[in-house]
Amino acid sequence: MFVAPGSEPSIGYRLSRDAAEQVARNWWLLLCNGALLIVAGFLIFSIDWTVRGLATFVGAVFIVQGIAYALTSGIDDRVRRANVITGLLSVAAGILIIVWPSPGVTAVAIILGAWLIVGGTITVSGAFAARRVLPGWWLLLILGLLEIPLGVLALANPGATLAALITVGGVWAVAVGVMRIVLAFEVKRLPKDVDAAFSAPQADTPAATANSQRRLAATSS
Repeated sequence: MFVAPGSEPSIGYRLSRDAAEQVARNWWLLLCNGALLIVAGFLIFSIDWTVRGLATFVGAVFIVQGIAYALTSGIDDRVRRANVITGLLSVAAGILIIVWPSPGVTAVAIILGAWLIVGGTITVSGAFAARRVLPGWWLLLILGLLEIPLGVLALANPGATLAALITVGGVWAVAVGVMRIVLAFEVKRLPKDVDAAFSAPQADTPAATANSQRRLAATSS
């Protein structure tokens, strides 16, 4: 997350060059995280899992996700703290799944579903907070909108079969992984987008256009 829900940059909805570079430094982290999620998704689909094995693997994915969240910087210290808290929650959820004694499908489904809903809600809120700052904010929105229904699906029938749980976990990992890779390249070019915005011809502004029209009228009169 790069902008905390309810926060606004203090520079009139536009990132400064320094802030853009700070956010752009996260691009490789997003790229690696997305690639690992895609690999994890394919592993979830391709292995003949036991409940214990799937719980351990999903827990490990949550822990890696949490570390990635905690290392992600934003445009200010408040965002940084929010990322650390989100990361710690993800790590805690992963540890809970792993250490749960004799985890059943119901326990794994409840933890997985609850975290997907919480994480998706945070991502959607952050996306709307970033819509005037980050050009690729809609990618964050899609990420959140993918996670929430998958979480609801897992919680709607927590006593479902292991195959259903594998489907939810695999779809989530692959879909979110792909979107994070796309977002990584959006974030990487953010400083260039800021440079382009600041170097845009001032004649495009309403005030400059009005001044041009007045000068034209004075010339013709």
